[in-house]
Amino acid sequence: MKKWLTLVVFFLVSFNNLVVKAEDFRIVTENFPPYNYKDSDSIRGFSTSIVKTMLEMLKTSPKNGIEVMPWVRAFETARLKKNVLIYSMGRNPKRENLFHWIGPIAPSKYFLFSLKENKNINIEKLADAKKYRIGTVREDVREQYLLSKGFVKGKNIFPTSTYFSSFLKLRANRIDLWAMNEMVAFHLLKEKGYNPNSLLKRSFFFENLSKKGLYMAFNKKSSIQLVKKFQGAFSKMKKSGKYDELR
Repeated sequence: MKKWLTLVVFFLVSFNNLVVKAEDFRIVTENFPPYNYKDSDSIRGFSTSIVKTMLEMLKTSPKNGIEVMPWVRAFETARLKKNVLIYSMGRNPKRENLFHWIGPIAPSKYFLFSLKENKNINIEKLADAKKYRIGTVREDVREQYLLSKGFVKGKNIFPTSTYFSSFLKLRANRIDLWAMNEMVAFHLLKEKGYNPNSLLKRSFFFENLSKKGLYMAFNKKSSIQLVKKFQGAFSKMKKSGKYDELR
């Protein structure tokens, strides 16, 4: 009897250790430098380094590698399909119960940026921004936050499909404000040959939204064993100091 129990325990432990290898899972993300972005044939960025380190710890990898796609498609893929890990994603009430969250994996500061040359922007509280035209990316965390605060698409929110196209609208005075992650805004503009310090003014800080940072997440239909494996790997990274080393 004792020998039989030992064999059962051994089988269960072995099976548990093989869960990640056996799972058919995907990892999706977007071009969101410097957190995650495609550079030639490589996926780079701080958040990507964390994900790749976790995959090494778990001795696994998704069949299709890390897939980079527009944010709306990445978000919908992760929202609708099981065993899909998405990163780097902001956390808010609308998304809270749709996902199993891992993190936060990276800090994030969000602002409404205006052009420094535009002297007519004056925002003391968020409601003051309702009289301006605000550029967002469809379904990003800043757009969802603004919608939850009573802003309206077509009235004071004007979405685009990419972050840079939203900036170009700001540059052309087709919008008044750009709702954006600070690090991404500065990285993107420098990459395109602009000087963000001379162009952009931080007109409003999304303090509450910025507190949460950025996460990885699996949707609620995903294998709980798979989710726990990734949560455990991230926890181990933090405790070992590897996370701080990467940061």
